[in-house]
Formats: sequence, C-alpha cells, structure tokens
Amino acid sequence: MSDVMWGGPPVSTGGDETGEGGRPPLTGLRVVELAHVMAGPVCGRMLADMGADVVKVERVDGGDDSRRFVPPTISGESAAFMMLNRNKRGVAVDLKMEAGREAILRLIDRADVVVENFRSGTMEKLGLGYETLSTRNPGLIYCEISGFGRTGPLAPLGGFDLIAQGYSGLMSVTGEGPGRPPVKCGPPLTDITAGILGAMGVLAAFVHRLRTGRGQRVDTSLFEAGVTQTYWQAAIALATGDSPGPLGSAHPLSAPYQAFETSDGWITVGASSQASWERLPEVVGLPHLREDERFRENSDRMANLDALLALLTPKFREDSTRLWLTRLEEAGIPAGPVASVGDMLAHPQTRARGMVREVEHAVAGTVETLGFPVKFSATPATITTGAPVLGQHTREVLGELDYTSEEVDAMILAGAVVAWDDPRTGS
Repeated sequence: MSDVMWGGPPVSTGGDETGEGGRPPLTGLRVVELAHVMAGPVCGRMLADMGADVVKVERVDGGDDSRRFVPPTISGESAAFMMLNRNKRGVAVDLKMEAGREAILRLIDRADVVVENFRSGTMEKLGLGYETLSTRNPGLIYCEISGFGRTGPLAPLGGFDLIAQGYSGLMSVTGEGPGRPPVKCGPPLTDITAGILGAMGVLAAFVHRLRTGRGQRVDTSLFEAGVTQTYWQAAIALATGDSPGPLGSAHPLSAPYQAFETSDGWITVGASSQASWERLPEVVGLPHLREDERFRENSDRMANLDALLALLTPKFREDSTRLWLTRLEEAGIPAGPVASVGDMLAHPQTRARGMVREVEHAVAGTVETLGFPVKFSATPATITTGAPVLGQHTREVLGELDYTSEEVDAMILAGAVVAWDDPRTGS
C-alpha cells in the first residue's frame, strides 16, 4: 500500500463521534421500524445513530431478509444485517395474529415515528396504514419508502435498487461509454439515498410537529432517490433536449476531471477549475497545452475532450501513482488514488473521522461497523450497540408496554412473538 496514497500511521479515536459533547440530538424520539432489507433500515439507522430509540419489528419466521444475505457471517450472524441495524432494539412479532398486531398498535400509540418500506397496500391490509394509525396517534410521523412512491402509474410496483437505477436514468449514464453494456452503480445507491431522504423527511416533519403538534405522512421512493442523483445530467437534458450518455469516470460538464491509468495503478485528477487546469500542463510535461486554442477554456476542453485525453493518457502511464500524486499535490491540483474498500477503511482519514467504530453484538462479540457521517459540536451521534439478534428485545419492549411476564409467555407459546433468551444471562 503506497505511503503517498495512505501516508502516516492510523489515527486512534475513541468515545462518541466527536469525542466530547452532550446527548445525541434525537434523544427521546421513539421510532417503530416496520421495514426490511435496506431503504427503511437505512432510515432507521440514521435516526438511531442520532439518539432515537428505534424498535425494529421483524417477522417471527426468520426475521428481516437481510439476515440471510450471506456470506460473509461473523459467528454465524449476517455481516450485512449487522451493518444496517446496529443501535436498534429488536422484536419479532407475527402481525397477522391479533395478539401480535395489538402489541404493535400499542407500541405505535406511544411512538413518534413509524418507518415502513413495504409494497403499497401491505400496511393497510394489516390495519397499520397511515389513516388508521394517525387516527389513534394524531402526532405520528409516518414515513413510507417505496419503489416508486405512493402516487403515479408505477406506485403499485415493488422496489429494488437495480430496477430503480434503470428507471431513474442512472444506468444510462454509468459505464465506460457508447456501445458498452449498461452498468449499475456498485453500491445500492437508490436504497441508501432513499433511506437518507426518508430520515431528512422525518426530521422536517418533526419540526412541523414541534410547531403545531400534528404529525404527517412522509412519502419518498427509490425512484426519486435515483432521479435526485441526476442533477448534472438532468440539467443537460432539460436545457438541450438531449440525454447525455455514459462517460466512464469523466464529468459531463467539466474537464479534465476523471481517472487516469498510471504505470502501477489508477489516480483521479480534478483539474476542472481554470486555475488548476493552467497548472496541469506544466506538471505533466506538456506546457504548450496552455496555449492550445482547443483547450483554452472549459468549454473548449469539453468540445475537444477526446483530443485532450489522447495527449494526457499516455503521459500519466509513464510514472507511478506515488510520483503523480506527489507532483499534483505540490502543484495544488486535486488528485487522489482509486482506493479499494479495504484501503479506505484502513486510511488514517477514515479513522480520524470516526468512520470505523466498534460495537458489542450479543452473539458475535466486538464487531466493527461504519461510523456516522455527520459530526455535531454539541450533540454528537453515538454508536453504542450491535444489531439485535432476532427477538432480542421482545420481552423488554413488551414489558414497557405493560404486558406481564405471564402474558408475554403466553404470546410466545401462541407464536405471536419470538423472544431471544441470552444463554449467558439466562434472561
């Protein structure tokens, strides 16, 4: 691993996401997560990291589908599930049984927020739709994250990141260039973005409730999450009537701004501002390019991008990643390595920003997870617990809802709920 790419020893950070501070900003907010796999759980995770008490409700027959997204596992537990569901309490309830549904209704009556991401109509069939719940709890914020939103001709369809990336235009601009197969963005971009948009919507609705006492429905989708990611490409299409295509790592509006191959790897170069462009020709040993009319302004460089790349590409292949990053940094030109995920996780900047944390899991013990990406100076986010084992907090949560131990036992025997008994404590 190059010391220029990753210079310096790892930086150790401890405590909360900022080191010192008060309670997380959403402390006291009560959230019921009736969600599975990704978009809804991302929303719940964001709220939980900011201090909300998020109770994740899972099916009794195996729980969230992401528990089966394996390999890899840690002590038999899905690493994928653990990544999305840390900081939450977990209950397992059969919502089709009257006793199970009544328990969840009692939980929601005392909640501030519900997050769900099932196909349109599912919650209504279970008697858990917004109209029903808001009548019981007028202050309830009800966040729905679906494939295409609750209105429009595609509303009845289910939601999957791959499908949303296609519908939203993302796959038409992702890939190496014309004539090549369409490429999905590696991470499930629409799932993750929809979860973040859902959390943003919940917070805005919470501000409204603080002012008025009234809750409301928050409706977003994977489709809209994908559309939101097309700002530059949509600007081009709206202005010209022409849909841009894939450009590999290049920028649709600025150049040179892309990845270049070196003698031993790849680097990214962001010489897109006029000032940084004017320094680049000297660095790459082609000083005459500054005076070349084809490349004088950004519009010129975009119009003659193929010619510019034909000159720059072989130059970058002449030397190593380390040497190029050193030269570009000294010249004040934005540049960086194309890092692997493993290299990113080990980087001192990642560690210094608290973006890798340790939590305790009931079965797997100490596990690493990603940190919270927003730092608060007065109310830092905290990551305190690992993802719940199926039904880990069923007894605890039902007890808070005034169920007696005998009533909980009866519900377990009837199959209305599942509770996990920690073998280390016998609880």
